[in-house]
Amino acid sequence: MKITALNPPFIPLFSRGQRSPAVTRSGTLYYPIWLSYAVGALEQAGHTVQFIDSPAMDLDMAETLAEIKKFSPDLIVIDTSTPSIINDVQVADLLAENETDVFILGTHPSALPEETVLLGRKFHGAILGEYEKPLLAVVKALENGFSPDGVPGTAIRLKDGAGVSVTPPRGYLTDLDSLPFVSSVYAAHLPVIRYNNPNALHPQVMIMGGRGCPNQCSFCVFPQTLTGRHYRSRSVQNVVAEMKWVQDNMPEVQAVFFEDDTIAADMERLRLLSAEIVKTGVTISWTCNMRAAADYETLRQCHAAGLRSVCVGFESGCDEILESMRKGLKTEQMVRFMESARKAGILVHGCFLFGIPGETRDTAGRTLDFALNLNPDTAQFYPLMVYPGTDAYTDVQKAGLLVTSSWRDWLKEDGTHACVVKTPDMTPDELVEFCNHARRKFYLRPGYILKKAWRSLFDKGERHRTLLAFRTFRKYIFRRENG
Repeated sequence: MKITALNPPFIPLFSRGQRSPAVTRSGTLYYPIWLSYAVGALEQAGHTVQFIDSPAMDLDMAETLAEIKKFSPDLIVIDTSTPSIINDVQVADLLAENETDVFILGTHPSALPEETVLLGRKFHGAILGEYEKPLLAVVKALENGFSPDGVPGTAIRLKDGAGVSVTPPRGYLTDLDSLPFVSSVYAAHLPVIRYNNPNALHPQVMIMGGRGCPNQCSFCVFPQTLTGRHYRSRSVQNVVAEMKWVQDNMPEVQAVFFEDDTIAADMERLRLLSAEIVKTGVTISWTCNMRAAADYETLRQCHAAGLRSVCVGFESGCDEILESMRKGLKTEQMVRFMESARKAGILVHGCFLFGIPGETRDTAGRTLDFALNLNPDTAQFYPLMVYPGTDAYTDVQKAGLLVTSSWRDWLKEDGTHACVVKTPDMTPDELVEFCNHARRKFYLRPGYILKKAWRSLFDKGERHRTLLAFRTFRKYIFRRENG
């Protein structure tokens, strides 16, 4: 079957693949990683796939339609996100006008399947949860001339207009080693140079060493809508084989970014991964998301195996707020982790959020002080972004703290993050402005600027990474929000 996999046009440089989709202040543009894994699975099953990432390829709607028309697919699957869902459904309806089967995918339809399908009028339905198994089952049904109605992990629009038939997903992939290397999908289909996460050297590839997360953080969208609360991992040999493949076949790539929710979910496995990297002779730099619970010895072994930096969700400097978000960590553990990472020689990108139920001006100020005292290499300050399917979304709804009339409210006009929650003493706009204030307070310290300049002077990769992020970031650092 001929299949088009589409990350559709929306706002230029819209990073749909990340946990909080937006046009970012740091120039981040994520690979459409989930869609890329689905493309690999489809090609592995013998299908011919056209893969279009319109934001990365700078394609508007007319140009996207022209490319799809030339390919003339039998089936089109479309990635979606909460902030862009109205746009994405309109694209799906437009592409379904010529009787092509069209399905949407992603966290939003997985959380709200019936409601999301009914936002449109013509497209066939939605694939729910982790993409590969239900998508391959839908394709098989269509190839054999059957309706996919009833396939586990689908929401199908009924032809008689009677509504939507929803069949929940049934289980997750267990043999992740069976999937093709997603890096090979990038190399074959996508403009690798366009993608960037400033936490890693550039250019980079994003891969997954495992899926799911055993932790209970209320706001994290992927475990609650796509991958589940149990960590499933690839074998360390399979992961390192992909790193070696990247090193041997994508010479322009400078780093591998592990997009697992937390690669440290299994500390023993992380040490085994580090040992396998060294044993295999892989030398490419790597970066990962990591929970602030890893011990010094594990971090030391990771650094010896090429781990350059970690992205860590510290989130708050107040234990009562950490408890409210079900983080499962205390601030003292975070301080200890930061000391261990610094001792091991690993750079830390710290993430801090504001607006969890229980947040006040006082707790927000304490978190900013905490961030300044931790003093990670880089930091991100953002208002709580709640998405359907997450506990945080339910929590703020129940507390009467959700302030929105449209899914589009998740973004400002320019595509950067807006805020749709309030606290008892802070409006959504005040939460956004506090994040801007925190960003200025952190990055405009003279000592910090001197430290970054000194490191960039002697480290070519660091210099390129910093300048790439600064080109976009400078537009926002001094700007104050007007609501």
